Amino acid sequence: MARRRATSSWVKAFNRNLRAMARAARQLPRAPRVARAKAARGVATGPGDWLPGLALGPGGARRYRLYRPPDLPPHGRVPLLVMLHGCGQDSAGFAASTRMNALARREGFLVLYPEQDRLAHPQRCWNWYDTRSGRAQAEASLILAAIDQVVLLHAADPARIALAGLSAGAGMAALLATREPTRFRAVVMHSGVAPGVAESTATALAAMRGRRLPAPGEAPADPTAERWPPLLVIQGGSDAMVSPRNGAAVARLWAAQLGATAGAPRELRRGQRHPMTVTDFKQRGHALVSLVEVPRLGHAWSGGTASQPYSDARGPDASRMAWAFVSRQFRRMPGTETPAKPATLDR
Repeated sequence: MARRRATSSWVKAFNRNLRAMARAARQLPRAPRVARAKAARGVATGPGDWLPGLALGPGGARRYRLYRPPDLPPHGRVPLLVMLHGCGQDSAGFAASTRMNALARREGFLVLYPEQDRLAHPQRCWNWYDTRSGRAQAEASLILAAIDQVVLLHAADPARIALAGLSAGAGMAALLATREPTRFRAVVMHSGVAPGVAESTATALAAMRGRRLPAPGEAPADPTAERWPPLLVIQGGSDAMVSPRNGAAVARLWAAQLGATAGAPRELRRGQRHPMTVTDFKQRGHALVSLVEVPRLGHAWSGGTASQPYSDARGPDASRMAWAFVSRQFRRMPGTETPAKPATLDR
C-alpha cells in the first residue's frame, strides 16, 4: 500500500511538471488558438501530399502522417526523416511548428510523423521511459512498423533513414537508435534525456530534473558492439522542463560509445536569433556528435513557428541544423548520391 501511494505521488508530480511546461509555453508570444489550429491544419494543404497511415503491432495501433513532396523522382528511393513530437503535440502541430515539410520540398526527402494516442498517454507523451513495463519497447516497435510501411509503399530508402525528436520524442528517438542502431544513419535529440537513465515514471521525472545523469565514460567505445548512429543534440539553457544538464550528458555518453573526442566550443549567432555554443565530438576528423547549447532557449523547438506551442521563433533554426547534420551523414555513405544542397550547422 505504501509503495502504491509513493508511485501515485510521483505520477501526480510528473503531471504537475507537464502542466508547468504548458504554462511556460503559453508565455511564448504566439497567435490565438484558432490561428494556431488553422496553421497546423495548413500543413496538409500546401504543395505535396499529407498522407494518413496506421501502424499495428503488439503494442496496439498508432496513427501517422507522411509528407511526400511534389516532384520527387519517379524512380529510385529518397531519404526519410522520422519526426517524433513532444508532449501536448500531434503530427500536424509538430509539422507546423518545425516547418520541416517546407525543407523537405526544397531538399527532396520524405517526412514521417508518428502520432501518440491520448489513450496511451493523456498528454500525448511517448512513453520513452517506461521500459520496466515494456510499454516503451512496444511503442518503439509501432514506430518501426510505420517506418517499414513507408519504405514498402512510398520508396523511402532503407539505408537513409534518420530520427529527430523533441522532449519525449527525443527520448523515444534515443531508445529507437540504441535498440536498432543499424537502421538509422543519424539522430537529432532536441531537449531530451539520455537513453538508459529511466525505467519508470518516477525515474523519468528525476532524469528530466537532471538527477539521473549518465556517469562520464559510462558507455566506453567497444569495437565488438554495434555503433550508435551519429547524434546532434540541441538543448536550451533556460529549459524549465528538461534540465539543461541533460544535453551535455547525452552528448558525452554518445561520444564515449563512438570513441569521439570533444573539440573546442565555438560561439555562433545568426542575425537577431539567440546565440548558441556548438561543440563537436570527432573521430578521425569526422564530427560524430554535435552539441548545440542555446542559453536563452526554453522548452521549445528552436527557430519554430511563433504561432505554435513549444516553439520559439527567436532561436537558431533547429530544422535547418537537423537536416544539415543528417544530410552530412547520408553523404558519408559509400555508393549514395550526394543530396542537392550541402549544408553546415553554421549556416
